[in-house]
Amino acid sequence: MSDSNLFLADCPARTTLDIIGHTWSVVVIVALGERPLRHGELLSRIGGISKKMLNQTLRRLGSHGLLIQANGRYELTDLGRSLLIPVRALASWAETHTGALLEAQDRMAGEPIGSHLSPTVDP
Repeated sequence: MSDSNLFLADCPARTTLDIIGHTWSVVVIVALGERPLRHGELLSRIGGISKKMLNQTLRRLGSHGLLIQANGRYELTDLGRSLLIPVRALASWAETHTGALLEAQDRMAGEPIGSHLSPTVDP
């Protein structure tokens, strides 16, 4: 680990996590990890994303050096490609555990927030 401390409000790593942790950012990075794609191809490839949200996501990722537009196609930069392993791992974890998360959500529906957690005692 670096000298960054995720627990500090001004930690630069938090900003980075916010950028790459956004749902659409992850999906766009995975899609472009397959091959460079035109805007319309991305829109067709990514179900449920609006044109406006795709534009915002592409601008955000581009402004942080994760993708470029060349010859009418969007493609990951070296920095963007370096995210493929962790992002694909996160996507795989999500696919594997979505059922369990949804089951837990259903069990907790209607329960007061935190009621299932045991209280902690400070020493």
